[in-house]
Formats: sequence, structure tokens, C-alpha cells
Amino acid sequence: MMKIRVSFILALLLLSSSFFLQVARCQSDSDSEDAELVAETVEEGGDLGIVDDDVQDFGVGNYSPAPGVETVCVFPKNPTKVVVAGQETELLIGMKNEGDQHIKVLAVHASVHFPFDHNMLVQNLTTQVFNNASVPSSVQATFPYIFAVSKFLQAGTFDLVGRIVYEIDQIPYENTFYNGTIEVVEAGGLVSIETVFLVSLGISLLVFLGLWVRGQIQNLSKKTKKGPKVETGTRSVDASMDEWLEGTAYTQSKASKLKKKK
Repeated sequence: MMKIRVSFILALLLLSSSFFLQVARCQSDSDSEDAELVAETVEEGGDLGIVDDDVQDFGVGNYSPAPGVETVCVFPKNPTKVVVAGQETELLIGMKNEGDQHIKVLAVHASVHFPFDHNMLVQNLTTQVFNNASVPSSVQATFPYIFAVSKFLQAGTFDLVGRIVYEIDQIPYENTFYNGTIEVVEAGGLVSIETVFLVSLGISLLVFLGLWVRGQIQNLSKKTKKGPKVETGTRSVDASMDEWLEGTAYTQSKASKLKKKK
């Protein structure tokens, strides 16, 4: 029973690890595709214009995306999306204009939310303003965005929502270029989720392997302790029978026979 239980747990751990690695591989493939698209936008170019950090109200979150405009986002130096609290993190926004008119890019903004409820705002990040950035028709362009979460933010998983605001014919639009999770860690405590999972999996495998070896040793020792069966002779049986039949007619006849022999 012990062997079956350990084998089942080991099989379950192996299945979960293979699933995790498959998810990580799919995420890596998705990030690679986005990186290729952003690389293409860098080659084709686009006027980034002058970047300002002036705080302006662009009505972020109040506009809808324009038809024919697509955006992607990659973390070029941070594919695991691990953000160190208080330190700057860079991402690249790829914008593709498949419409007939030029796009005037106004600003990029992002915010941090709790993953279970986006209505609960954790932090508003820097609004990066572009004074002279445009994307012509049938052209792709890349826009960098650098942000930093508060150094007092507690480590954990949060949702990052990033939006880019632009104009077409003086009509404002916006696209959400990223809406996903990030892992916030404290400075000096940079440990990825993959590392924690693999270490935990390795420790679990070692523990269950030790339990399995211990069970095998115990079974082997029990087998060696079992000695040969001792057969009971007829004398011991006769003695127990005499004790049981003591005072009966059988013992009295046996006693009379012994007196006659004397």
C-alpha cells in the first residue's frame, strides 16, 4: 500500500511539472512572437518625437481603440516579468497602423492593480508624453516605456495595465497594450517563480524517494526476522491431553492399569 501511494504521488508531481513546463514554453513562444513583431517595428521605424514626463490629463481609460490599429508589448530584458520594487523596468510597445490615416501618439500610461479586482488601484505609474510622435499609414513603430513601482510595495503578484493614447483626425483613441500579471519582488530578493517551483519539486522528489527506500528496507528486515516453524512433538500433546482429561473416566482407567502392572 505504501508503494502504491508513493508511486501515485510521484506520478502526480511529474504530470504537474510537465504541465508547468509546457505552459512556460507556450508563454515563451508567445513572447518570442511579440519580440519578432517589435523587432520589425524597430527596423521599419517611426518618428518617436520628443519625450516628456509632464503630468497631463489625457483621459486615459475613457477612449476606445481605433479600427486597424494593433499594439503588442514585450519586456526585452525581463521575459519573466519580474519587477524589483523601487527599480526601473523597461518595456517596448509595438504599434501597427493598418488604417488609411496617420496616427499621432500622445502618451503612454500604466497602472498597477490587485489581480482579483481591477477596480482596486494599487499605484498609478508615470505618464510618458510624446510631443511629436506619429505612425503613418501601413507602418509599424516602437515606443519605449520605463516605469518603477513603489519601493514600499509589498512583494507579490499584481496586474499591470498599460495603455497608449493617440489621435486620428484630432479624435482621441487608446489601445491597451498590456493587461497581465507581473511579479513584484523586494530589492535583493530576486527569486523567480520557476526557481521556487523547481526547488520545491526537487525537495519533494527526494523526500518521497527517501520514504520509498525506507519502506523497502523495513519490508526486507521483516522477512529476515521470520524464523522456521517449530513442530510440536507428541509428548507435549499427550501432556496437555492428560491435564485436560484429569478426573475423568479416562484417567481413572489409566491409573488402574498402572497398579495392575506393579
